Amino acid sequence: MKTDQRLNIDHVWEQFHKTRDDCNRNLLMEHYRDLVKYCAERLHSKLPDKVELDDLVSAGTFGLMDAINAFDPSRGVKFETYCAPRIRGSILDELRSMDWVPRLVRARAHQLAKVTHSLEMHLGRKPVEEEIAEELNMDVDEFSRLQRDASAVSLVSLNNKYNDSDGEKDISEIDVIKDQKSEDPLIEAQKRDLKNLLTKGLTRAERLIIVLYYYEEMTMKEIGATLDLSESRVSQMHSSIVDRLKAQMFSRKKEFSIG
Repeated sequence: MKTDQRLNIDHVWEQFHKTRDDCNRNLLMEHYRDLVKYCAERLHSKLPDKVELDDLVSAGTFGLMDAINAFDPSRGVKFETYCAPRIRGSILDELRSMDWVPRLVRARAHQLAKVTHSLEMHLGRKPVEEEIAEELNMDVDEFSRLQRDASAVSLVSLNNKYNDSDGEKDISEIDVIKDQKSEDPLIEAQKRDLKNLLTKGLTRAERLIIVLYYYEEMTMKEIGATLDLSESRVSQMHSSIVDRLKAQMFSRKKEFSIG
């Protein structure tokens, strides 16, 4: 029975190489689909649960199709041997596009950080690598791989889910990424309050000197040109203002003390 089946598939291959028609290609796809499933299942067993087996099978199927189209029997290589790397490569390409590697890296980095912090709290100092490895029950080589993975730098899709919570609202990486360009509203409010405090009771010219010198970072010469004053006059006024502010802060120091 197996001999007849083998002869049949050889005949399908022969016809396909003559005609390149879809009918024979589909017969070949059907015949070798178990190879795709086998390869997909082996990879799937090493991946997070969020990766669907069906997605890997679909990706592997494209690899099988490419292998069928490119296979040359005259090279003397069995098709099963030839197609396996192509199926696996197609699945790995799909995994890279799904961006699962960065998620695994983050998980390992989180594991390392959690154990390191726990040991630091317990020991009262920063733990050495040997202590962390022992806590993780890892040998030196395995711990080195963990460190390498944890420190890996990789691109992260901002559309990825930030966590695995079951809440109603999904949170993506883009929702929690820090905006380096935006100002901290608390710090900005504190700066504004301090500026109002410092310039309270000053004349218009005195306020401008403080604001332009400390906030706009203008030089004494530039401030003088702005206020139609000489550089020396601005410097003199600045010194007088600073002395008055120091005396004012000293007299109100109790207001700034904590508790």
